[in-house]
Amino acid sequence: MAEPGHSHHLSARVRGRTERRIPRLWRLLLWAGTAFQVTQGTGPELHACKESEYHYEYTACDSTGSRWRVAVPHTPGLCTSLPDPVKGTECSFSCNAGEFLDMKDQSCKPCAEGRYSLGTGIRFDEWDELPHGFASLSANMELDDSAAESTGNCTSSKWVPRGDYIASNTDECTATLMYAVNLKQSGTVNFEYYYPDSSIIFEFFVQNDQCQPNADDSRWMKTTEKGWEFHSVELNRGNNVLYWRTTAFSVWTKVPKPVLVRNIAITEKGSSSCNVRPACTDKDYFYTHTACDANGETQLMYKWAKPKICSEDLEGAVKLPASGVKTHCPPCNPGFFKTNNSTCQPCPYGSYSNGSDCTRCPAGTEPAVGFEYKWWNTLPTNMETTVLSGINFEYKGMTGWEVAGDHIYTAAGASDNDFMILTLVVPGFRPPQSVMADTENKEVARITFVFETLCSVNCELYFMVGVNSRTNTPVETWKGSKGKQSYTYIIEENTTTSFTWAFQRTTFHEASRKYTNDVAKIYSINVTNVMNGVASYCRPCALEASDVGSSCTSCPAGYYIDRDSGTCHSCPPNTILKAHQPYGVQACVPCGPGTKNNKIHSLCYNDCTFSRNTPTRTFNYNFSALANTVTLAGGPSFTSKGLKYFHHFTLSLCGNQGRKMSVCTDNVTDLRIPEGESGFSKSITAYVCQAVIIPPEVTGYKAGVSSQPVSLADRLIGVTTDMTLDGITSPAELFHLESLGIPDVIFFYRSNDVTQSCSSGRSTTIRVRCSPQKTVPGSLLLPGTCSDGTCDGCNFHFLWESAAACPLCSVADYHAIVSSCVAGIQKTTYVWREPKLCSGGISLPEQRVTICKTIDFWLKVGISAGTCTAILLTVLTCYFWKKNQKLEYKYSKLVMNATLKDCDLPAADSCAIMEGEDVEDDLIFTSKKSLFGKIKSFTSKRTPDGFDSVPLKTSSGGPDMDL
Repeated sequence: MAEPGHSHHLSARVRGRTERRIPRLWRLLLWAGTAFQVTQGTGPELHACKESEYHYEYTACDSTGSRWRVAVPHTPGLCTSLPDPVKGTECSFSCNAGEFLDMKDQSCKPCAEGRYSLGTGIRFDEWDELPHGFASLSANMELDDSAAESTGNCTSSKWVPRGDYIASNTDECTATLMYAVNLKQSGTVNFEYYYPDSSIIFEFFVQNDQCQPNADDSRWMKTTEKGWEFHSVELNRGNNVLYWRTTAFSVWTKVPKPVLVRNIAITEKGSSSCNVRPACTDKDYFYTHTACDANGETQLMYKWAKPKICSEDLEGAVKLPASGVKTHCPPCNPGFFKTNNSTCQPCPYGSYSNGSDCTRCPAGTEPAVGFEYKWWNTLPTNMETTVLSGINFEYKGMTGWEVAGDHIYTAAGASDNDFMILTLVVPGFRPPQSVMADTENKEVARITFVFETLCSVNCELYFMVGVNSRTNTPVETWKGSKGKQSYTYIIEENTTTSFTWAFQRTTFHEASRKYTNDVAKIYSINVTNVMNGVASYCRPCALEASDVGSSCTSCPAGYYIDRDSGTCHSCPPNTILKAHQPYGVQACVPCGPGTKNNKIHSLCYNDCTFSRNTPTRTFNYNFSALANTVTLAGGPSFTSKGLKYFHHFTLSLCGNQGRKMSVCTDNVTDLRIPEGESGFSKSITAYVCQAVIIPPEVTGYKAGVSSQPVSLADRLIGVTTDMTLDGITSPAELFHLESLGIPDVIFFYRSNDVTQSCSSGRSTTIRVRCSPQKTVPGSLLLPGTCSDGTCDGCNFHFLWESAAACPLCSVADYHAIVSSCVAGIQKTTYVWREPKLCSGGISLPEQRVTICKTIDFWLKVGISAGTCTAILLTVLTCYFWKKNQKLEYKYSKLVMNATLKDCDLPAADSCAIMEGEDVEDDLIFTSKKSLFGKIKSFTSKRTPDGFDSVPLKTSSGGPDMDL
């Protein structure tokens, strides 16, 4: 009923071998001709064919939908006289599940006792070589005719079989995997794919025999970063061509991860054969616990795995073990209470329980609503379990997981490669009333579960999350045996959410049950802040007075709750509040250096200012001119086949109240959307983000490819001139050294993305360097030794040189120049010190003009004063010289007169100077006087005749006489 490229029956694959291929009509004719030749030849005469020596097959359908049933010998040439061809059933005819088509009378019959049927289908799960019917093509994606040389390089860029799967190309060529199938009635194609790298465009689509693609929104495949994902597409009756197409952009340093496809299955209803039932073994049943009865007791019991494909009557078959003894039921899960009939019911809102009785929350507290499942006597009402077969058949009514008291575990499936599915659905979330909505903190709830896996082969446990009934997306995968451990997933969207656990014992197709002892166990599941949830405890809340007493209310943004009083208190400055644990002042976490909190204390940010203190002065910075978003594209790089690409970074340094302004987009799914139509683009917002850009002249589409956006900075840790902060280091040797003596100001960031290679998340440092010659916004540089901005894939570094990165100008950055006095005017001019190492800040003072005296004036004054002084001294000298001459004259005259009178006066006792006596002048002043006094005495003691009066001393010692 389905055929690769032609029409034939699809046989069920039971033991994982390659599909059984049915001969074409020309081969039937060839066999018939061979038998005829043998019959007519010289050999022995052939006997008439027995029924055991041939089988029936259908020919290909003709244009009217008809076909013929023909007999085909098992070994051509051994017998003759085959039954004549007869008209077959309609091409759309098929049998139901559990039935097989009896080709002898062309009717559906139920499987005989001891046999079973799992349906009709064709499946490709062995990829040692490209299976028959598949075609792998390659082409160069560049549309430019000048790329003829690179086009030839794409001949080897094809899908490559790798044993368990087939892998796509990993270069920039376009590789297509094709398979043609003709269906007699509508069917389904299912496959698993692993698509971890969005730098590869991956699409799957189906075209009919008129080359018209089917309308399907799922043509563009979604990336699966952490595990395999299932994909299913309905096929119409008639010809269908399946296309798996990849266009890889190998633009990273490492080769991108290829797309992997496995377990391609095309199914229809019905079966063409039945299989013998094997003897039952201990792998064909499982254990479970019954629900609690009226006496509060439960019982261990065993059940056959469904569908039951084994027989208990065969030799060596095991029987179903007897049920165990009754035991007391475990308690109810937290938040539930036990009723009189031993069932568990949720406690009403405002109360809590540990699994026994409900208790009202004390005053000043509120219930911490959620779901906490740790006792597994019955499956909770909001959970369901099923089995998804290895070829994507969903067995309704089958149980994939069974409760077992203190855990829930995977039951036996129809085969070992079935997926055992457990799903928990949450209608929405209800954040605590005491917590304000925080637009910066996206966490609305979290789910935590404890699990372990016990495996002997290559088992896998998937954890998947679905939002608003959309397809589940794997978020984590565990392979092989894993010890008992806990896993937590943060929920960032308040909407209906489903959580799914899928366990597969082996990826190989196994019709039997060999590994049923390989199990996954979940011990507890805890989901917080669930709408209409229950509470296992009550937490303190902020109180609000009302007419009926006090009730819980929400604290304002940035306020924590005092556990004792139930009052709200504002967090101290420069701290942020733990939004989901706002109890006590310890809930306020300090911000890093150079940062402060926003208005609602939800994040720390830098307002584009910074201060640096030294022993001599304080340097202040203002980076407001650098607050706008900037982009940086590395130099063009080329792949081995000549594909040109760029590493593209977007940065937002500071300001904006801490809002993340950088946006990077993945527009891979937009490439082939016609002009004028809108598409879906994946984008991320961060302080710093990165994407890979392939220009439009390379892609040949309406726009360039922006692929694989990555957040490099989600939180600002701090701003400092130190090279290390919070475990992040910005090595100075990555860039050319600073030469002006002003240290770089470094911004330190962290991202929230934790990867296997970056266990602490990515980090980013931006060195802001003063460069007076580079006008705003300046220039961004990547490390010379690490052209991709990182040397290890986890730590990214940038250098931003700009005049706006210089300190603000202050009085220490200029000096005064005083001009000479010109025409009684003197000017003082202020100029910047060279080289100028500041920006903004204060302005230069205006020129100052003052009145001044020139040097000629003071020279004249000095000469005049000197001349006057010289004249005065000359006059005084002459005056005293003249006075001295007169005095000397008068003295001489007096002596002469006295000599003349001596003859008339009594004789003196002695007129001679005796030996040993000093010669002294008898003419003396009566007292010592100053120069001014002497001058005065000369003028005041002059006689009327013009002579001066001079006191004389007589030789007899008598009284003095005035002369």
